[in-house]
This record gives sequence, C-alpha cells and structure tokens, in this order.
Amino acid sequence: MTPTPTSRRATSDEALALWKQYRATNDRALRDRLVLTFAPLVKYIVYKKVREIPARCEVEDFISCGLEALMASIDRYDPSKGATLEQYAWTRIHGAVLDELRRQDWAPRSVRRWERDIDGAADAFTALHGRKPTAGELSEALGIEVAELRRRRSEITRSDLTSLNTLVTSDDETTIERIDTLASTDQRLDPEHTAATTEAKEKFREAFAQLPQREREIAVMLYVKHLTLAEVGEVLGVTESRISQIHTAMKHKLRGALEADAEILRLVA
Repeated sequence: MTPTPTSRRATSDEALALWKQYRATNDRALRDRLVLTFAPLVKYIVYKKVREIPARCEVEDFISCGLEALMASIDRYDPSKGATLEQYAWTRIHGAVLDELRRQDWAPRSVRRWERDIDGAADAFTALHGRKPTAGELSEALGIEVAELRRRRSEITRSDLTSLNTLVTSDDETTIERIDTLASTDQRLDPEHTAATTEAKEKFREAFAQLPQREREIAVMLYVKHLTLAEVGEVLGVTESRISQIHTAMKHKLRGALEADAEILRLVA
C-alpha cells in the first residue's frame, strides 16, 4: 500500500485498509504509520483542553497520554461495532485526556464548574461591551452577590498551583504578580537547605545513572539540547510516538526509583 501523503488527511477507507494490513501481519511499521496518521488528532484534542490543564502540569504529558490511548485504540479497534477508526480513536484519546485532567486536579468539580461559569460570563460581557466587567456587573450576570463572587474566586485561586509570574486575581486591572506578594526568604543562605539540595541532586543523579543508555540519551536531547520529540525521533531513526513511549517509561522509572525521597527531591525541581 502506498503511504498516504502527509499533505492530506487519510480517508476512513484508507485508514481502515492500513489497519487491516496491520491486523493481518502484526507489522509494527504499519502500526507506526497509523499512529503518525492520527497523531495530529492527539494534539488537536489536547490543545482544545489546554485552558483546563493546571499550570503545574506539562502539556507534553497530556500528549504522551493521548498517544498511548491512540496506540491502544489501534490495537483494540473493532470495525464490526460500526464506528470508523478515527471516531473510535477520538473517543479513547478524549477520554484518556479527561481522566488525566481529573487525576492531576485535586479541586472539587464544583469549583471547576464555577470557574467555567465565571470565565464564560466575563467573556460574554467583554464581547458585548468591549471591556471587562466590574465585580458588580459580573455578579449580576451570574445571579449572585458580589461577596459570593469573591468567595468563589478565592476558592478557584486556592485550587490552582500556578506560576509565580501569574497576575494576582482582583476586581480591577492589575500588574501585580504573585511573586510580588511573597515574603523574601533566601534559602541559599540556609546550610540545612543547601545540604538537603545537594543530597537531592545526588539521589537524582544516581537514579538517572541506572537508566538504560538509550533513555539517558533521549533525556539529554530533550532536557539539555531542548529538541522536540519529533527531532529526537529523527536523530535516532524512530517514530515520534516511539520516543514518546520511551520518554513516558523513563519518567515512570525515575518516579518509582525516587518515590521514597519524593519530599526531599522537590528541592531539585
């Protein structure tokens, strides 16, 4: 079968034909072609959800999660059920991303629901009036008191672990960043903190040294040379999805090896 040009999207019939070839031969190269065919679907779903992804989380983790769901959907697809491979993959990828969002988000769903409602009301007001609403206008649009709006916003702020460069939430325009509200404490001058940091880095180096050479090479290319997954795959002569698999496995190994020292190892980050 002639590979589908990357300049156009594969039709359902083309994808099904490629899938049937893979199922008949179990040829991993064919599966990789299927993964590459639907990889843009993963990024589309993840980036549609970017606004809901907590700031502490890496978008790359959700893409890896989506790619794993895509590969699982290729292996478990059953055309007799009536759905196309793309429809089935979409459902599995979307579900996996939502599950990962829930897993990494400790805030109650009611808080996230209020966050969506407040953002939606603010966006609607801005679109209609060409400016951001005041607290009074926003509370009126939501049908609640101003005090209730402030309480809900406070709950939303507490639920998020965000960058210190995030602007502080307030009723008015502000240029104050969260870092500006924190008391200055230079821990580098604390001998106990310095010793703990040194110990944490040493434990991480030891765990990293136990990884297979291929995984260490990939880590260096990703985190030192700052290559993308696709660029690493090109260097090593494998697919982007395979690099994603190895990358995810590497992180799981490190987390497992360092689980007992999780508290102290936060100093390394």
